[in-house]
Amino acid sequence: MRWPTAACPFPEAAPRASRQTATVPSRDEGHDLNKLHTSVAVIGIAGLAAAGWWWQNRPTGPAEPAQAAAVASSAASRGGAPAGAPGAPGGPVGVEVGKVESMSLADDAQAVGSLRAKQGVMLRPEVSGRVAALGFRDGERVRRGQLLVQLDDTLQQAQLKQAQAQAGIARTNLQRNRDLVAQNFVSQSAVDQSAATLDVAEAQVALAQAQLARMRIVAPFDGAAGIRSVNLGDYVKDGADLVSIQDLSQVLVDFRLPERFVARVKTGQPVEVTLDALPGRRFGGRVDALDSVVDADGRSLLVRARLENPEGVLKSGLFARTRIVFATRENALVVPEEALVPLGGKQYLFKAVDGPNGKVSQRIEARIGLRLPGKVEILEGLAAGDLVVTAGQARLARGDASPLRVVDIARAGGGRPAGSAARPASAASGAKPSP
Repeated sequence: MRWPTAACPFPEAAPRASRQTATVPSRDEGHDLNKLHTSVAVIGIAGLAAAGWWWQNRPTGPAEPAQAAAVASSAASRGGAPAGAPGAPGGPVGVEVGKVESMSLADDAQAVGSLRAKQGVMLRPEVSGRVAALGFRDGERVRRGQLLVQLDDTLQQAQLKQAQAQAGIARTNLQRNRDLVAQNFVSQSAVDQSAATLDVAEAQVALAQAQLARMRIVAPFDGAAGIRSVNLGDYVKDGADLVSIQDLSQVLVDFRLPERFVARVKTGQPVEVTLDALPGRRFGGRVDALDSVVDADGRSLLVRARLENPEGVLKSGLFARTRIVFATRENALVVPEEALVPLGGKQYLFKAVDGPNGKVSQRIEARIGLRLPGKVEILEGLAAGDLVVTAGQARLARGDASPLRVVDIARAGGGRPAGSAARPASAASGAKPSP
């Protein structure tokens, strides 16, 4: 059986197939729909990015110049600059500079020591006894030979009288024997024996007098008495502290210098002394003596200086700061310590000199002399008034003739101290700075 070519063998299925074919979209239509969605998404993302950029870079009013200045000062203190600024790579390097100063420098040696009296002693009894009398008041001036403490000497007085009586008897016997030997009633040996007996008796008197004198404690020199350690009626043993005597008409200061000054310090050199107890006052003296040996433990030499004390304000035991000036250099050139750059075991510094288009750097080796707090002496290569780089040397270490841009940190940072490289927290966080 032969089917017709134009007719479908299943007439009922033809409409259903045609309906299914009409409801399924074509391939070109789906591709266009995906492109539409992608375009919408890209446009949305771009809009959000633009909005975020505007939010981050929106105007902030009066705080914006201060933030820009803080950022510029922070970059300049690190030796660089923001992008597009003159200190950016290929442009001038932002640096801080200091001026070379001319001043008078003293080559000196400083040390610390203690004051002591010209003469000072703690009085102590040689024998035990009871205090019978006191001949001074605490803190008053005493004279040499003045009785200060009298111990009970009743026993010693009696012993002295006994010795004196025996000496008198021996003296009488000697005189009688001399008269008798002239009349040949006694021999010469009797006279000699009487003379020896008299000598023994006189020695007993001297011993009793010495024992009696030891009961009296007198001032050995003129000075000021301290505060006594005993009272009337106290029983003291030999060697017990009674009272100190200090001669403060002159005072001594003992201090130690390192052994490198042994060849330079001499007796008679002037010494300047300051005391923490008397701030603002300076006392002048001279080196009085040098120790004969150098301390092997600390490698130091003991030096003693003498000071006049007419007002009596200097007391024994005070802490003293001493200064000996060996020489004075006029018109010495000093720079801030921050200008020194250590490199390869040497010290260098960068000098700001005039170039074709402004300041340029010039590296020189620093010959260092004396040092002061925050300053150092440079012996050659500089003149008074020259400018040296004190911050930002890291970007100049590659060589000379680097263009420079001098930055005033105090002005750029709103009055912050020069040399402060820290950026304010308000500028780092984007907040407005406080007034």
